[in-house]
Amino acid sequence: EMDKLSFEGVHYGIVSQMSFIWQQTRAPLVVPMLKILVFLCLAMSVMLFVERVYMGIVIVFLKLFGHKPEKHYKWEPLMDHDIELGNSCFPMVLVQIPMYNEKEVYQLSIGAACGLSWPSDRIIIQVLDDSTDPIIKNMVEVECERWRRKGLNIKYEIRENRNGYKAGALKEGMKHSYVKLCDYVAIFDADFQPESNFLWRTIPFLDQNPQVGLVQARWKFVNADECLMTRMQEMSLDYHFLVEQEVGSLTHAFFGFNGTAGVWRISALNEAGGWKDRTTVEDMDLAVRASLKGWKFVYLSDLKVKSELPSTFKAYRYQQHRWSCGPANLFRKMAMEIIRNKKVTMWKKFYVIYSFFFVRKIIAHVVTFTFYCVILPATVLVPEVEVPKWGAVYIPSIITLLNAVGTPRSFHLIILWILFENVMSMHRTKATLIGLFEAGRVNEWVVTEKLGDALKIKSGGKAARKPHIRFNGRLHFLELGVGAYLFLCGCYDLAFGKNHFFIYLFMQSIAFFVVGVGYVGIYVPSS
Repeated sequence: EMDKLSFEGVHYGIVSQMSFIWQQTRAPLVVPMLKILVFLCLAMSVMLFVERVYMGIVIVFLKLFGHKPEKHYKWEPLMDHDIELGNSCFPMVLVQIPMYNEKEVYQLSIGAACGLSWPSDRIIIQVLDDSTDPIIKNMVEVECERWRRKGLNIKYEIRENRNGYKAGALKEGMKHSYVKLCDYVAIFDADFQPESNFLWRTIPFLDQNPQVGLVQARWKFVNADECLMTRMQEMSLDYHFLVEQEVGSLTHAFFGFNGTAGVWRISALNEAGGWKDRTTVEDMDLAVRASLKGWKFVYLSDLKVKSELPSTFKAYRYQQHRWSCGPANLFRKMAMEIIRNKKVTMWKKFYVIYSFFFVRKIIAHVVTFTFYCVILPATVLVPEVEVPKWGAVYIPSIITLLNAVGTPRSFHLIILWILFENVMSMHRTKATLIGLFEAGRVNEWVVTEKLGDALKIKSGGKAARKPHIRFNGRLHFLELGVGAYLFLCGCYDLAFGKNHFFIYLFMQSIAFFVVGVGYVGIYVPSS
């Protein structure tokens, strides 16, 4: 009995002490600090809002007036050239396919590249195999040999190490003597399958416009309907391709190279300094450097190349880390170089630094997580700090609607998309900060796992479903922690609040819990 009373006394003492500390620090420290954070978050929200509205207005204008690349640049079919000259009138094209242990998709990508329509003596297919699995390596080499026997000019290239990862492989591939014969290089990741007319659509822009250094095609997702997570990804990426890339191309002749499904003028690539492995976004790095040299880029929204979305949460998380960390790190490395550049206009510098990098690659990630998953819930616990409705409701709603226009077929999933994007913003924010401050995982490169037709084969034609919930090894404690925080804030708001934030807080906490227990994406059987 005495022990029980003693324990209760200690417990009461600790609670009383914590309550006293909270009351003493709340007014002079917590409230002012939270007000400052709310102000900063609102400022970032306005920046993102203005950026989204600007791009929305521009894209509507471009669509209404029918602005297309063919109206801004020369484009005539190369087939109309003088036949008497033979194939020599066609430029020499190199097609690079970098791959790493791509057991499930190597045949698809090599087959698609070999199926490209182009004079056979004016094209070289180069398979850059960094595979570490000797069995897969042999399979890829055999596949290349099979196409070589069919008369294709295909080269199977390997190297002794994986230094520089994809950038290193592409850089090494450009060193071969036969590359000097080529004018342009088309690049396709291992899960990309271009249509046979891809080169006929893209090469004329380069061949007839000497100022154009890059032509980029749009991605089309073959497995968008595989699971809810791939539908969410499709919504995000469709906005990127339908709005961001289009606006950048037609207003500034600049956008970030997507690393695949594009064709470079080799002289532009070389003038920009070639491939560099200083960040995990070697494609964006090259694009920015080439743009600073004065090269123009063309984006073709109506030319689609089939590709695969990551359908497991682990693969998607690694991909998003790379895509968020790399741009932030590149911004850190190149900001001053962009400012000092004298070849491009001040307006283009502003666009690249402010719009392309600062707002889209940093602010967009940071404000989504910090405001809607940390600061806004915290204001529930400190009612002295109020968030205006325009900042808490109207601005995010408009931004969401503007983002959702890219995928009309998924508009009914918009609420789920918001909740999932907020969860992923935690990983993106963490990766962005790692990139900005060059922390430990800044150069972490994990190749995005491709499943190809593997799951369909294993499951008899349909994508594999989770046979049952298996929590072992699939718990994500960061998500569970944030989910618990949001749930507690929701409970407090339900009991004492007046703004009904608990509706959002409970929904968002559930989203974090669902991801936290690994019940997102598809389950890949181990055998």
